[in-house]
Amino acid sequence: MFALVFGAVRTRAAQVLTILVLTALAAAVAAAGPWYGFAAVGEAADAYLDAAPPSQRTVAVTSRVDTRGDPVGALRQFADQVRAGLPAGAGDGITGLSASISLQTGPAGTNIDLAFRDEFCDRVRIDGACPAAAREVTLSHDTARRFGVSTGDELTVLTPSSPEPLTLRVVGLYARSDPTGTYWSSRLFRPLTGPDPMFTVAATFEHSHLRSPTVAYDVVLSQALLRGDGGFDLGAALAASDRLLGQSQLRLNSQATPLHQAIVRDRDTILNGISASGAQLLVLTWFALGLAGWYTLRDRRADAALLKLRGVSRFGRLRLALGQHLVPMVAGALIGAPLGYLVAWALAGPVPVPLDRRTALIWSALAVAAVLAGGLAVLAAVEATVLGRSVSALLQRAASRRGAWQPALVDVVLLAVSAAALYQVRSAGAGDGLGRAALALVALAVGLIAARLLNRAADRGGAAALRAGRLRAGLTAVRISRSPGSDRLFVLVVVAVALFVTAAGGWSAESAGRTVRSDAELGASRVLSVSATNRTVLLNAVRGADPDGREAMAVVRNRTDTGQIIEVDTSRLAAVAAWRSEYGSVTALPDAVAATALTPLPLVTGDRLTATVRRDGDAAVALTLRLQHEGTGQPVTVAFGALRAGDQTVTVPVKGCTSAPGCRLVRWELTGPPTADGRTRPARAGAAVVLRRLDQGAAVLDGSALGDITRWRVGTVGAAIDLVAADGTLRLAADDNATQVDRVGTEAWASDRLLPLPALLAGPVPDRWQDDEALLVGYGELAPVQVVRNVTALPAVGASGLVLDLDSTRRLAADNDPGGQFQVWLAPDARPGIVEALTAAGLTVTDDTDVAGHAARLGAQGPAVLVRFELLAGVAALLLAAVAVAVTATVDRRALAEQLAALRLQGLPRRVTVSIGWAGTASLILAGLTGGVLAALLAVDVTDRTVPPFTDGWAVLPPPGPLEPVATALAVATALAVLGVTGRIALQPLMRSLRDREAGR
Repeated sequence: MFALVFGAVRTRAAQVLTILVLTALAAAVAAAGPWYGFAAVGEAADAYLDAAPPSQRTVAVTSRVDTRGDPVGALRQFADQVRAGLPAGAGDGITGLSASISLQTGPAGTNIDLAFRDEFCDRVRIDGACPAAAREVTLSHDTARRFGVSTGDELTVLTPSSPEPLTLRVVGLYARSDPTGTYWSSRLFRPLTGPDPMFTVAATFEHSHLRSPTVAYDVVLSQALLRGDGGFDLGAALAASDRLLGQSQLRLNSQATPLHQAIVRDRDTILNGISASGAQLLVLTWFALGLAGWYTLRDRRADAALLKLRGVSRFGRLRLALGQHLVPMVAGALIGAPLGYLVAWALAGPVPVPLDRRTALIWSALAVAAVLAGGLAVLAAVEATVLGRSVSALLQRAASRRGAWQPALVDVVLLAVSAAALYQVRSAGAGDGLGRAALALVALAVGLIAARLLNRAADRGGAAALRAGRLRAGLTAVRISRSPGSDRLFVLVVVAVALFVTAAGGWSAESAGRTVRSDAELGASRVLSVSATNRTVLLNAVRGADPDGREAMAVVRNRTDTGQIIEVDTSRLAAVAAWRSEYGSVTALPDAVAATALTPLPLVTGDRLTATVRRDGDAAVALTLRLQHEGTGQPVTVAFGALRAGDQTVTVPVKGCTSAPGCRLVRWELTGPPTADGRTRPARAGAAVVLRRLDQGAAVLDGSALGDITRWRVGTVGAAIDLVAADGTLRLAADDNATQVDRVGTEAWASDRLLPLPALLAGPVPDRWQDDEALLVGYGELAPVQVVRNVTALPAVGASGLVLDLDSTRRLAADNDPGGQFQVWLAPDARPGIVEALTAAGLTVTDDTDVAGHAARLGAQGPAVLVRFELLAGVAALLLAAVAVAVTATVDRRALAEQLAALRLQGLPRRVTVSIGWAGTASLILAGLTGGVLAALLAVDVTDRTVPPFTDGWAVLPPPGPLEPVATALAVATALAVLGVTGRIALQPLMRSLRDREAGR
């Protein structure tokens, strides 16, 4: 038997090669799928972890404890308790202590946190010494500047538990060495607002006033836990830990669950999508193998007849026939499986998780086995169709029409399955069952129906053409209609082209969608994250590095109770931002901001100021002027002191405004005279001051400015004030304030711009604006907001948020800069040296992201991974169809050559003969290509197929269509080239035989 099998294999090399190529192609994709999927899952998880903020990779546990004078022991006990309650494998964390204190040095009554934390000195750069003894502290450079403190100074503080002051000594000033790292993700040790904490050693908390601090334990979760290796459910584990720790009054806080869930969703998207695409290709492979077996069956019918005459049993004949297929299929699997593994490695790299690696290899082996088993089953079914026939039927060269009802029954069943898939995807979506293969099944239904129509049209049209004397068209049509299996080849081409076109279109659309999202999320073609002391420094640095305003724009991303906020330098918005039509007009906000601008007041540039004032009433009052340096943003306080009754002129020194460009006026403050210990107190009701003039040699404020009420507004924080601007003067009078206020002092703010602040709003109106005035919070002062445009989306904030003018918000906040994420947006044509120019201007670049890089990171997520594999499967499907076309042309070649030679002898012109030889295969290819394109269009429409959505749910802008015209046209041209070249190569021997016969004549 083995000798017969190998003899048959040697004599039918073309048939064997066809089965080998088909099997190798299918085995390559089958082996590549699981490895590619699990490798892509690992890469996607790494992309999520790299892009996730530190707060999503950490778990923080806090509690309020009584240290009983032993903070180190209390920390140790607390850490042991937390470790016992956290999920297994969470690892060791960082412990810390924090207590709120009131600073009495500098701005009296300012709250600041006193903290201790493990490894602090290793995580900062210190000018001076690291605290080593009790009551030694280190402050951040920004806090030190804010409070006017330097190394060696002593600070007097009060704790909530005692009225007795505590003295601390500043031994150094720190700067965070990795401000964006996980160590600084805890808001307990890096608050969003207010001054940075001062850090000390644990021994400081032995003081009786500091025995009830907040203790903290922060742990960075391992990548294995965040990925959910081995099916680990991090969300459930953290919920269980929260319940367990909560029983001991410990509070667990973590944002890791959403990150873990996003990784798991992405994993499911990738693996399920690849499984669906692989299953579709597997079925198509079986179809192609069956078609190849059907066409090559003609050459084996004589063998079957001979074996039957010799008395070989039906099982023996089947075993011999399958043996001829088994050899090339096994060889194809041995060639294709390693090739597929190499392709998957090249596309996605290694599988990082050992458990996933083993699973990928197992699934690859099972997929290759399915190719072999299914292919053998299909070929066995094809062979079984002739095993029961008589010897005379087997020896007939013409195909028998017996059993013609069987293909029709198969067509009906396939159409029913396609209808079921369409119903499922229209009613429940494409996530489960037949819905995953809906597109291929719809294309199959289109192909089956079109094949029936094509066969009937060719039959009737061919006969009509022959009667009319159009031999070329008539003989070509008759050949198509009477060629067994041509309808199945047509269906295969239709389905393969549809899969390839939709895969290519989906790949192109997904790439475009990632670019659109990257543009929207970044806001510009390139975005730099920078560190700067405040908004003033940021704005000046960018304007100094790009004085023309065409390359760079200062931006601050902030979040308040109102929602997400983007503050931009509106004078550069049109030149720099990646603006889309969904955002409305790019000039709307700049025009509105320009309409609110007032003529700037003169800057204070000298070292002295003279105020001409009058104190009204009997109540004692002190007058203070707050300035802000326009270059550094640093606050400057000018205290005119307690005023006597009546008219007077007060001259005081000014420190900090002599450097260019000088200081702008921020606000006037009325307070009561200072107490004996230097504390300030509120102004009494009835205290009033009339401002007549402010000079620095030249007038800073004259009657025209003081008497213009549009230049002044009442402060919204602190005691109320009566403000009157008239007759060239400004009168400030303290109102009757019986309640305690948040800020001591009665304030009148200088207005550089008219209110309300213009803003662009994306999405619905914020909830707090529904029943109240539209006010902006989070910038120290409340400010009314006027929405210039309400649009569906805005850059960086997405579908919900505000875009404001950065210069307006920095003037509003003044010395209460709320912080935020400082950025510089760059235009597409920004010069290569712009980053160096920004660095030279005083900014420190901490991150550099462009649209291409952002899109590449998104390309590691599930949708992008899936469309790439679908494209790979689509290419494989197209190659399967090409092999089937080659098989058809090769099998029919000898019979067709004899028929065309006979027609040539009967006087058929040579040109017509040659064209008939080409036309049959070419017509099937063109018809299948047309049917495939139509099937793709119809399948996309009826299944509502779209670009795969982002797994994190981002849907701010509508996705591109799945069949973009240019990409679709290129895919169709590629399919035509592949099928056309294959058909031409397969028909070349036929053309040579015709020429040889002509030469022999």
